[in-house]
Amino acid sequence: MTLPTVVTSVLDSALDRAVLPGYSRIGPLLRRNWWPDDPEPDALRGKRVVVTGASSGLGTATAADLARLGATVHLVGRKQSRLREAAALISEDVPEAVLVVDECDVSDLDAVRAYAADLTERLGSLDGLVHDAGVLPPERSTSAQGHELAFATHILGPFLLTVLLRDLLATADDARVVWVSSGGMYTRPFTHELATDLEYEHGDYSGPIAYARTKRMQVIVAEQLAERFASHGVVVHSMHPGWAATPGITDSLPRFAKLIGPVLRTPAEGADTIVWLMASTEAVATTGQFWCDRRPRATSYLPWRKDSAADRQLLWDYCCTVTGVTEMTTDMTGS
Repeated sequence: MTLPTVVTSVLDSALDRAVLPGYSRIGPLLRRNWWPDDPEPDALRGKRVVVTGASSGLGTATAADLARLGATVHLVGRKQSRLREAAALISEDVPEAVLVVDECDVSDLDAVRAYAADLTERLGSLDGLVHDAGVLPPERSTSAQGHELAFATHILGPFLLTVLLRDLLATADDARVVWVSSGGMYTRPFTHELATDLEYEHGDYSGPIAYARTKRMQVIVAEQLAERFASHGVVVHSMHPGWAATPGITDSLPRFAKLIGPVLRTPAEGADTIVWLMASTEAVATTGQFWCDRRPRATSYLPWRKDSAADRQLLWDYCCTVTGVTEMTTDMTGS
């Protein structure tokens, strides 16, 4: 390792541990001096990518930049009217964008099954899937099937959609799945207490805690799917976008947004690593990693907080049981 490489590695790690500079727009401002090259301008020409949560924030920014690289982008969200508004904004910014509006509430498992069946009928293959749909409930609420809403939106729906689209993804060359997690997941280790209360049924409910819990789970599920999808040629990663000026922060955490507003990342800066993971050749060299600013990151800064295999299995088994994946894809139920 050369001296410049050592210096940038130390500086990069320091930004991460200091949190504020690493998670704010200071992070990409400094890191772009040493991070990997941008994808080629037409890197996604002829590719097709599904982006959930595409009606605002990071989802819209991700869709715009994927389209800019030549991808046909499916915008997925709960309300068609909002998706059409997002599509219009993207088309203004990227006149050559090829966009498909697909209505689906990913917290609703029946809607996910219907959408996956529809996509499978319409498409011959799928090159990418971005899980960005998110929610931060002010109080405990449930999905159409009665599951805690953050868990249904961030875990159950994306898990089921990924599994149901596996064969479409496997048909493509170098297909990728990216789970958009959050730096907030560092505040919630995957303890046995959490693993035995996945739907947050006990204790005083907190929306930010529900969000952070499920964002931690997303990283684990992405790792588990990466192991199982590797033999199918599908890469699965998770990432966190830093602190970006999106509705998820400005609407749900207004005090926090006001406090650090001047240094919040733009949605495009937050989406950068998502797009890079979808388009770069480096991203398919590994699978099952957790990224920020185009570099793999540790999933915990405290070694004694490592998840136990037994607790991780509880999460996997619960997802399989609730979604019916055990019956649909028996080759994916291993540990």
